[in-house]
Amino acid sequence: MDLSIIIPLYNEAQSLPELKAWIERSLQGFTYEIIFVDDGSIDGSWEVIRLLCSESVHGIRFRRNCGKSAALYEGFAAAAGDIVVTLDADLQDSPEEIPEMVHMIREQGYDLVSGWKQHRKDNALTKNIPSRLYNWAARKVTGIKLHDMNCGIKAYRKEVVKNIEVYGEMHRYIPYLAKNAGFSRIGEKRVHHQKRKYGKSKFGMERFVNGLLDLMSLWFLSRFGGKPMHFFGASGILMILTGFVMTVWIIVAKLVHQAQDIKFRAITDQPLFYLALVAVVLGVMLFLAGFLGEMVSRNAPERNRYPIEEKIFD
Repeated sequence: MDLSIIIPLYNEAQSLPELKAWIERSLQGFTYEIIFVDDGSIDGSWEVIRLLCSESVHGIRFRRNCGKSAALYEGFAAAAGDIVVTLDADLQDSPEEIPEMVHMIREQGYDLVSGWKQHRKDNALTKNIPSRLYNWAARKVTGIKLHDMNCGIKAYRKEVVKNIEVYGEMHRYIPYLAKNAGFSRIGEKRVHHQKRKYGKSKFGMERFVNGLLDLMSLWFLSRFGGKPMHFFGASGILMILTGFVMTVWIIVAKLVHQAQDIKFRAITDQPLFYLALVAVVLGVMLFLAGFLGEMVSRNAPERNRYPIEEKIFD
């Protein structure tokens, strides 16, 4: 099978028949399956999916709303096509972009091709400007030069989606997850973006705050997840040294003042003494946190899972 089209959705009953027909018109000449993943819709979306299901159209339904990452995870697990495409169900992304994205993977050697909504048809204040800031921060942190990392339409080699785990709200950073799994050939294609035809957006302004927090978490885990002592231990040593230097400074200053018979406050009357004490205590706590993190990491079941692409044994 050429393609698996994964469509996560929540309350998009009106758009589904039109989206299915649009996909069928756009993918003539390909063998494909469409997998609708209903994320606990309450508007009758599942009943529409039941009517649309056939030999090449499948459905997965959650009992409650679990989020887009969970929907993509289940869709990726069920995908059987050589190339997996994700597509939003709101008709804002065009299935007509898919053949060119498939060509980029097959002929140009990309592992992942992400869409770029260069001219968004959303509200500039609530969507466009925050999106630009978010993507700028994502490029700086991840090192991946994508203009629209969270674009809904993406194409992947099957191996990519089978080797990454999408959880929480990490669907925003699938290119970064792919890069950390060893799939570094990541491309971008400008795609046509359209105004929402039915319903309303399911995401508010809080997604940008949550997105930045998730980005920080993902960066930390990818850099220090397997070696927590490198972060906590180094931070702890730095704090202990800082406290030690403060303590030495206080003692030396007292001795100098005593030698010169200059009036000097008691060590315990100085704020610097308490700052030094706090620094040493925090340093010890950070160092112990690093040890505990190492113990957890060393006992993790996937501690020796590495992104091996190919093996040859003569």
